[in-house]
Amino acid sequence: MEVYAGNFADPFVLAVNDTFCAYATNGPLGNVQTLRSRDLRTWEPVGDALPTLPAWTTPGRVWAPEVVAHGPDRYLMYYTSADPTTGHQAVGVAVATNPLGPYVDKSPSPLLSQADEGGSIDASPYRDWLYWKNDGNAIGVDTWIYAQQLSDDGLTLVGPSHRLIKQTLPWEGTLVEAPYVLERNGLFHLFYSANAFDKPQYAVGHAVGPTPTGPFTKSGAPILSGPGGPGHNMVLSTPDRDYFVYHAWDPTQVGTDPRGRTVHITELTWNGDHPIVGG
Repeated sequence: MEVYAGNFADPFVLAVNDTFCAYATNGPLGNVQTLRSRDLRTWEPVGDALPTLPAWTTPGRVWAPEVVAHGPDRYLMYYTSADPTTGHQAVGVAVATNPLGPYVDKSPSPLLSQADEGGSIDASPYRDWLYWKNDGNAIGVDTWIYAQQLSDDGLTLVGPSHRLIKQTLPWEGTLVEAPYVLERNGLFHLFYSANAFDKPQYAVGHAVGPTPTGPFTKSGAPILSGPGGPGHNMVLSTPDRDYFVYHAWDPTQVGTDPRGRTVHITELTWNGDHPIVGG
């Protein structure tokens, strides 16, 4: 179900008390577009959660923000931007006292940059772990979903990084990206997108493993696909149910729709350990 018809790509929703805050890739509302809702159906534009960019970023190229509550009145936003120093994408982290911002990144350099692997994008925090993708398709090498532990303050990475999955299935094309992890009944579920974001073949996959670093076993076929190229999902869990949040193009104008990618929210149910989107 489309819940916001404006250009709002790579959506992420955070529940804060009785309010839902949504964040997205740069667009008409600013560097990090921000919405607010009470019911997940009607969304009010708020503005820009990251109005001031650090020097290492590139204006107009700020993507895929995700936010985590990191203590009372402390929120961390992990986001992607183009790093002019390397010419590749990199991941930064910004801090705010209000979930809607303004977030501030005081770092002189990115949190994460894998220039020799094409760059780093699509950072997604889960507990004390950060998941992301190396942007290998930008330089013609494999794309991997990585995981690495975060420091106690969430501002640096510690310990070794772990490669989890790469593109191996026919439907995935040349890349996997946009990881999102949750734990359910002692198992860790890794959702990811694959193929090309501006093509109808873009879709959401799923893998499951016993620990935050796997080993992860893919489910095989996509769990969500369609003519609008749905992808870059996250899961919003409430006391009543789970919701699957993702973006999609107008299927009649995939990749060229002037509205860009719009936000969709549907119910997520489970058949044992397998997720059912729209159940």
